[in-house]
Amino acid sequence: MGNIDLLTLIALVIAVIAILKLRSVLGRRTSDDEARIDRRIRAREAQERAAAAGEKVVTLPGRTNDGDGPSADSNADREAIRERIETFAGDDRQLSSSLMDIVSVEPSFDPEQFMSGAKQAYEMIVMAFAEGNQRLLRDLLSTDVFEGFSEAISDREAAGQQVDQSFVGINSAKMIEAELKDGHLANLTVKFVCQLISATRDRDGEVLSGDPQRVQEVTDVWTFSRDLRSNDPNWRLIGTQSPN
Repeated sequence: MGNIDLLTLIALVIAVIAILKLRSVLGRRTSDDEARIDRRIRAREAQERAAAAGEKVVTLPGRTNDGDGPSADSNADREAIRERIETFAGDDRQLSSSLMDIVSVEPSFDPEQFMSGAKQAYEMIVMAFAEGNQRLLRDLLSTDVFEGFSEAISDREAAGQQVDQSFVGINSAKMIEAELKDGHLANLTVKFVCQLISATRDRDGEVLSGDPQRVQEVTDVWTFSRDLRSNDPNWRLIGTQSPN
């Protein structure tokens, strides 16, 4: 009672030493760790401020400011990026080549993630136009496109018309063209096929066009653009066209 044999004492000493070594290793934080954590905190705070301000953006997926994203610094990295782009583009060699031009400026660019954001933006823009939400549209459209949308909304409101619209879903979305202009301006064109229930009513609620009971298929070809040199993460809609 009260006595500790030699083996027990040795075991206790070893355990204490092991704990101290683990703490020294696991608890150590390098200056690079501190800087990386600080950058992530600032980035998260910026995103929260943007959300609080009601900003709607289509960000460049995968882009980070702390160097953690993919890079093209090694042959292995470049080959992996090329395989990713070629898989996305399929047989379209022109699209693949243009996307590689964009990746050469922004190595973290991922076309699959861009398409995910583009589909979200498409729904947001279609619904914002129907609702007359010009504040949201201003954040997502180029100046020229916004002016066209804004004029159409104003004409509709002046005529006392209202659009009743429900977004059913996107049947398909496919990138059909990519371009890098002047070495820094990325333009990406996407063909959307979606389903909507839409009807335009007059002041008295009578249907002028569309059908509030029927799902219709709509096809749009939209071009999004972003200056890759800019710190602004927004991709903005710069052009709309009817499919050929």
